[in-house]
Amino acid sequence: MFRSDHLARLLDAAEAAAPVDAVGALTRELGARLSASSAAFLVADSSGRALVRLVHVPLGSELAEEAPLPGAGYRRDGEESARAVPFDGGPVERVVRGQRPEVVPPRDGVAQQEWTVLAPVTERGEVMGVLELVLPEEPSKEDVDEVATVAHLLAFVVIANRRHTDLFEWGQRSRPMSLSAEIQQRLLPGPRTCEGGAFTLAGWLEPAADIAGDTFDYSLARDTLHLSVTDAMGHGVSAALTATLCVGALRGSRRRAVPLVEQACEANVAVAQHITGGGLDDFVTGLVGQVDLRTGVLHLVNAGHVPPYLARDGEVRRIELPSNLPFGIFAETAYEAVDLALQPGDRIIFVTDGMLERNAADIDLPRAIRDSASLHPREAATALADSVLAVTGHALSDDATVLCLDWYGGHGRDRETTAGADVMQASRASSH
Repeated sequence: MFRSDHLARLLDAAEAAAPVDAVGALTRELGARLSASSAAFLVADSSGRALVRLVHVPLGSELAEEAPLPGAGYRRDGEESARAVPFDGGPVERVVRGQRPEVVPPRDGVAQQEWTVLAPVTERGEVMGVLELVLPEEPSKEDVDEVATVAHLLAFVVIANRRHTDLFEWGQRSRPMSLSAEIQQRLLPGPRTCEGGAFTLAGWLEPAADIAGDTFDYSLARDTLHLSVTDAMGHGVSAALTATLCVGALRGSRRRAVPLVEQACEANVAVAQHITGGGLDDFVTGLVGQVDLRTGVLHLVNAGHVPPYLARDGEVRRIELPSNLPFGIFAETAYEAVDLALQPGDRIIFVTDGMLERNAADIDLPRAIRDSASLHPREAATALADSVLAVTGHALSDDATVLCLDWYGGHGRDRETTAGADVMQASRASSH
């Protein structure tokens, strides 16, 4: 049983260490308690298609970590090293997708017989990575349960300590970022996934080579889910700055509890008054919405954006919405909202036009949405982005963004979770 004194020691170890060492301190404490030979934290890669072995703590008789040999996926920066672990359908990927711990037995023919316990590090459905513990003997069910509990605790340790260090951000970045990409990433919500009792929401942005101005955002109030998808025209820093104006205005008005239509009006005025380019492309298209969690009604303002898709009862259709002008064209533009009554089991897919660009014309997006129906919104969003990358040869000329909302109904009930995730909503498929 996981006792309060064990919890206290873990928290004290993490808090006593420097932010860059907090994860290592916690895993070292757990590993020593279970007589592990090593413990490691694999952080989720920013590509969404791999993990990165970021923290490795040798235990037992080992006095120092053996330096990993350089090779594919290996990076080093001073004292920090990281190695990518691509998804290959194996145990690590299964743990991420299924959100359940897994015990990996020793491999046949290996002299050193050790067992590996893998547990998801997750908070409200947001996958942060995987905790890996190597044990000399087969773990008991109680041991596996304890590793899973500590993995959940580790999620909060990561959340708290990443505010003080770039270590986790560095570990997650397997590709360089331009200035415009850096700005764009700061506009996205910290967690890309949120599981609630009545819904699950997950977003994904696949950047083009020349970063454009896509963003998505959300915030959860007591009885309201706020969400938005926006696309600033143009490319590079100019588009990122225009997107910053729009997202900043939407967040500011939302935090002042301004009604939805007025949020759209304030964003429009902000973009129109403060854009610096003065060109015809200085505007932002977007969908700004609120879900009334008590009634299941989705209120939407369409500012010249591509319509979302509704998956219901095995059928997928575009939701035809009256279109208002994009943000930033005329400061005096008036906006109107429309309502959509959601039904339990509905999935709404919001996209930007990068998902529909000319060199992605071969993609059948409604079919791709149907094919990903069994996936958790977190995996569904990346699967849809993968489908666009496949038909474009990984040469996007525009950002491709997906925001996936699953509606269950029953607002007010608690989630049924195991170590940070609702496993009943986890992906049924092992890969996509």
